[in-house]
Amino acid sequence: QVQLVESGGGSVQPGGSLKLSCAASGTAFRINDMGWYRQAPGMQRELVAIVARDGNRNVSASVKGRFTISRDNAKNTVNLQMDSLRPEDTAVYYCYVFTFASFWGRGTQVTVSL
Repeated sequence: QVQLVESGGGSVQPGGSLKLSCAASGTAFRINDMGWYRQAPGMQRELVAIVARDGNRNVSASVKGRFTISRDNAKNTVNLQMDSLRPEDTAVYYCYVFTFASFWGRGTQVTVSL
């Protein structure tokens, strides 16, 4: 079973920045994809950004140019630097990893408001 520990998140004004981090542990399998999804109230969970083990990235058009995803394969960690935040970025953000199956973190709240 893979354990995911998320950190970061919180409240920020529009235009501000936050950084999310996620550390994966408890697996002997190689972690392929790592990334982040988010879910706003009343909305479906949606992809924010995913980075494969080889560094290939899939970034949502809604955050491209504002959010940067990075990972450390040696430490099994993934980070999401979020800049130029907007109110519509408000959501619960979930860490995601794929090894032999998909695993999810518990989620961390990001709130962007005045």
